[in-house]
Formats: sequence, structure tokens, C-alpha cells
Amino acid sequence: MDWIVKVGGSLFPQEAVNLSKALVGKSVMVICGGGELANLLRQYDERMDYSDTTAHKSAILCMDILGMLLADKVPGAEGVHYIDQVEKTLNGGKLPILIPSQFLFGEDPLEHSWRVTSDSLSLYIAHRLKAKLLIATDVDGIYDHKPSKDTQLIRNISAKKLLDFGETSVDEFLAGLLLQYGSSCYVINGKYPERVLSIIEGKSEDTKYTLIGGI
Repeated sequence: MDWIVKVGGSLFPQEAVNLSKALVGKSVMVICGGGELANLLRQYDERMDYSDTTAHKSAILCMDILGMLLADKVPGAEGVHYIDQVEKTLNGGKLPILIPSQFLFGEDPLEHSWRVTSDSLSLYIAHRLKAKLLIATDVDGIYDHKPSKDTQLIRNISAKKLLDFGETSVDEFLAGLLLQYGSSCYVINGKYPERVLSIIEGKSEDTKYTLIGGI
């Protein structure tokens, strides 16, 4: 497997389905974000102040739910619960969509806080599998400030610079983890499956994206 594509919850449901259909037959595993379910959970946490571990694990379960729903609507996709099932699924011509809670609860690799979302968890899994990471979201990449008419898309940015960048389209923990792993990842608009395909097929010269480098 060459790539992990993290499908942001902002693309769910229909745009997540469209993108995943385009990835069937590629050397890719999909991981879903928690989307509106995780956002609602965060609102509950603000009101009720749950323990960090309970909030963290509950947010991962939101990833499970959206992953199962996505796999149900993508012909040729299959939900997998463990990373050792991925190659068998790919060899069978199917797109693996990770249902991550059992794996992540067992390894428990990152801090329990809202700084860590499905972005950083997907990077951890990509690192474990020696795969490249692409984060598909609902914007073209990372901008020089909050997206509006006069903002500029940043084509390349170092993870070190991103540490002090403030709010972006990726989680707060990701930049530090990229530096720790000496890795990089793409951020791209998943509403356009052809853009995602251009990256994973190495034909990205004219594609809008941001590459975050941690090397």
C-alpha cells in the first residue's frame, strides 16, 4: 500500500462517497474523520467536561461510525478493523476503509486532547505502515490566513513554520508529529477526486494543494 487518504468529515456524506469511489483499485487505504459527530461531541465536552480519555476515545468511535457508513455506500470498498487486513483487502481488488478504534485503542499512540484529531491519528497510522499521507478536506489546502477572496494558497510549507501558524485546515498536533517522524503530507480539496488522483498518480504539476514538509 502506497497511500493513506484521510477523508475529512467535512466531505461526508456524498463527497466522501464520490472520492472513495474514485480510489477503488488504487494502492490506497481510506481513513474517515469524525465529522459532525465529533464536532457535536466537542460541544458536549465543553458543557459537561468529560475526562480527556473518554472524549478522545469517543471521538475515535465517531471515525468508526463514518467509516462504516462510507464503506456501505461505496461499491468495491470494505471496512477493515486491523492494519494486517489491509494488504489482503487490496489484493482482492477492494478499497480498505479503516474502522480504527480497536487498533488505536490497543496502541494508544498519541496524547488524549482535542489537539489530536483524525489528521494526526492518520499520520501515525501512515508512519506505522510506511505509507504516504494525503489529507482530503473541503478547502484547497493551507492559506496564508483564513480563506477569503484575497488569501493565497500556500503550495509548500515547512512543518516547523506551521507550528506557529495558528488555525489552519489541519489539527494543531500534526506539525509537531511530522517533525518527529521526519515525514510530509499533502492537504487537498477532496471535492475534486481528480486532484487527489493526480497526487497519488504522480501527475500533480497543475494541481492545487499544500505540501507540508517535516523533513
